[in-house]
Amino acid sequence: MNCQNLPKLAILGGTGDQGSALALRWAIAGYPVTLGSRSLERARNVADRLSRKHCGVTLKAARNRDAAAAADIVVLTVPFSVQSATVEEVCDVLDGKILIDVTVPLVPPKVARVQLPDGGSAVVSIQKRLGSSVKVVSAFQNVSAEHLKNIDEPIDCDVLVCGDDVGARNVAIKLAEAARMRGIHSGPLVNSVAAEALTSVLIGINKRYKVTGAGISITGLPGQTRDSD
Repeated sequence: MNCQNLPKLAILGGTGDQGSALALRWAIAGYPVTLGSRSLERARNVADRLSRKHCGVTLKAARNRDAAAAADIVVLTVPFSVQSATVEEVCDVLDGKILIDVTVPLVPPKVARVQLPDGGSAVVSIQKRLGSSVKVVSAFQNVSAEHLKNIDEPIDCDVLVCGDDVGARNVAIKLAEAARMRGIHSGPLVNSVAAEALTSVLIGINKRYKVTGAGISITGLPGQTRDSD
């Protein structure tokens, strides 16, 4: 792998469990990664801790807006409650970029109950706000942070990738593969409503069966293929 040619990634909300674990997996795969946060101090603390713990890995830190401005691909891993506000903060530095939204519309305390926002999909509303100059992709909602943090193991969970631009979906699938997962083309962005809702179902399954990492696997596929729709 020629790491010099890999795109620069910004993980907004990168100090959380899911964001930091994805960032670490991509940094190990050779991607230049910046952890973004509302707090520069928090971003630096997490980036330094992960870089010290894992030999050969260097994670940068920045405020969300600065991280997004410097990146080629922006990954949004913030809680649903601050999704819109975070996008508003960085929207004018996203033109021409891919935004991968990992947001799940969970409404505490009943997070095991599907509670989709008005209009259905949280990520579709983001695409409408940003317009056609930003290619928005939905991915990684159904992968537990517990699995992601176990960086020594591949993850036995498929990643549903939804987006209106097939090329942008291919980019997200390549990132899934770099993080040792299998990405699955799952159609246009409106289909993300299924992945967003499924997360609450998986949380309920975790609770019922006393596990921490229930996921999904798509059966019947001959192998990883590129979509053409």
